[in-house]
Amino acid sequence: MTLNTVQRDIPSHIDGYGNTAEKLYSGAFERMPEGFGRGGRIRAVTPNDRAKLLSGVSEAISASGLKSGMTISFHHHLRNGDYIVNQVIEACASSGIRDLTIFPTALFGIHKDIIPHIKRGVIRRIMGSVNGPIGALVSEGGMEIPVVLRSHGGRARAVMSGDVHIDVAFIAAPVADIGGNISGRIGKSACGSIGYAFTDALHADCVVALTDNLQHYPIAPVSIPGTCVDFVAQVGSIGDPAGIVSGTTRVTRDPLRLLIAKYASKLIETSQYFRDGINFQTGAGGIPLAVTAFMKEAMKNRHIRGGFGLGGITGYFVDMLKEGLLKKLMDVQSFDEEAVKSIASDPRHIEISADWYANPWNCGAAVNWLDVVILGATELDTDFNANVNTEADGSLLHGIGGHQDTAAGAKLTIIAQPLMRGRIPCLVDKVHTVTTPGEVVDALVTEYGITINPNRPDLIDACKEAKGGDELPLVPVDELRARAREMSGAMEPVWQDERIVGIVEWRDGTIIDVIRQIRSAR
Repeated sequence: MTLNTVQRDIPSHIDGYGNTAEKLYSGAFERMPEGFGRGGRIRAVTPNDRAKLLSGVSEAISASGLKSGMTISFHHHLRNGDYIVNQVIEACASSGIRDLTIFPTALFGIHKDIIPHIKRGVIRRIMGSVNGPIGALVSEGGMEIPVVLRSHGGRARAVMSGDVHIDVAFIAAPVADIGGNISGRIGKSACGSIGYAFTDALHADCVVALTDNLQHYPIAPVSIPGTCVDFVAQVGSIGDPAGIVSGTTRVTRDPLRLLIAKYASKLIETSQYFRDGINFQTGAGGIPLAVTAFMKEAMKNRHIRGGFGLGGITGYFVDMLKEGLLKKLMDVQSFDEEAVKSIASDPRHIEISADWYANPWNCGAAVNWLDVVILGATELDTDFNANVNTEADGSLLHGIGGHQDTAAGAKLTIIAQPLMRGRIPCLVDKVHTVTTPGEVVDALVTEYGITINPNRPDLIDACKEAKGGDELPLVPVDELRARAREMSGAMEPVWQDERIVGIVEWRDGTIIDVIRQIRSAR
């Protein structure tokens, strides 16, 4: 028998419980574990240690224990309006911190201010989507270590499987309280869902919420609870929500693109998946939004009520929810003001994490419930491999997003895009970069017709048997490729060095392709 600190005799072993020597009570706040459990990092503080509020970014960096050589993460819910990445990197540089690995969900044009810090060695490595200027820098050989590109689901998987370890996660919080509860639904910088930050909050060694809207404890509703947040720091502004709308969020008015959208909608209507309960994801581009508009009318005409809309949510999906054409919205990223307002007020509009959205290694990602997804690509080849990362000249200018995840999960994956962009063909013999393999792409829809992957004879038969078959002009992929080649003429070859500047991972962490430095940039 052994006495604990309240002078109770405790046996050294209890049948059915086990040995007790290391579990004797020794004080109300003596046992404070650190480390990781099955669900993420174990955080334990005493009541006297609960104050988390810091004065700004520099104090947050100091409090977090961030040092040279560590890995820090960011999320991109404010997209091209985000101020946090630049603020944090500038403060790190001022503190003498170097050789950082940054692990953003995505970087945009607004983040070009970190390029000098890349050149000076403050940032040594990037694992995450690089859109625009930073992608161009990488293409030209501006980083010593290759960028690693992952899908949204692949990123969550990499963290949760231990492939990537986050030392400090910096979360832009449109609203936070002094206890660390945060949300993206309200505030001057409201961005709606902050689903991409959930995984980081659960698994980073230290989590810092940066906010320009500090409230009393507790806020409601809460997206990420203070149980996952170590520190809260006030800043002047986390960003400009107007930058969320980077790229079009309006239905295209271009007649050719409207024709593409009409063909895509007709293909969906002809498939076996156009029925009550249909679950789908489109996107925020002009063509996908037009597909959504056509589907909306078709659903009304045929009295079909869908299940859920998924992914980056727009006002068009919000309208369908309000009209009863969809039962739920599952939102990992809100794409416009209407979506931001909806998620703040409608309980049917559900905020989901990137893990829930698309992680291939959990018990059931939402993408696996998709019937249909509409996607784009910079180019597709005759084997239906899709490239969304590089342009025709080999420049790395785009991230993967949920392209791989939704293509793999959906029962019907459609690439809808013009056959030509300017003089550049979108259908080629061999894509410059394989982002998404042809085995998970079912159809290409262009203004010149529809070509269906030979692996989907069921879809080909359905189109041939459909009433009004003239509205579904099927074209063999080789014939469509020949038309594109005739229109473009001979294309200049892309000259590249052997040096690898980017690694494209498939969502399970295997390498599907590499990106090489463009020679002309030397």
